[in-house]
Amino acid sequence: MLVRPLVLASASPRRRALMAMAGIPHTVRPADVDETPPPGMDPAALVQHLAMEKALALAALHPDELVLGADTVVAVDGSILNKPTDADEAARMLRRLAGRAHTVYTGLALVHLASARRVCLHEATTVFFAPMTDDEIAAYVATGSPLDKAGAYGIQDDRGALHIERIEGDYYTVVGLPLHRLYRTLRTTFEDWLAGG
Repeated sequence: MLVRPLVLASASPRRRALMAMAGIPHTVRPADVDETPPPGMDPAALVQHLAMEKALALAALHPDELVLGADTVVAVDGSILNKPTDADEAARMLRRLAGRAHTVYTGLALVHLASARRVCLHEATTVFFAPMTDDEIAAYVATGSPLDKAGAYGIQDDRGALHIERIEGDYYTVVGLPLHRLYRTLRTTFEDWLAGG
């Protein structure tokens, strides 16, 4: 099915790695968009909005290409936790997540302007964090890894995984790209394009 590469409008190394792992041909051209959340937007709507903004920004420059935009946020108690600005904020986020559940939302947008096709969706996965001591939080933050991740932790290839008891939903949503939903959407909406038609 996947003959022609799509364009990934993301600088995320985790998304690039997932695309490669899944054998989805792609090129990487990060989109430059304002990611400031519009006021009052819930997490599900926000990740779809930002994913579509990224896809549209790049598709406007490459209308004959199929562009994939994606965005991920962590939400707890109705608040969105973005990437922490420094180590102190990362520690505060981890204290807030420790010993309880939160939800990770990832939005996907696929846009092919030349055929006027666009799809936008999201997946949500619940993550259950174990309690963490102050020493555990400090040790994790000291690695520097939490600083480039929404919610200040990573579930993959990272010490953050040591503190996750279980999840309910799609693991890859937490990593940043729900692969099954992406694959099904490509098959149902863009198969002719991907096959070179």
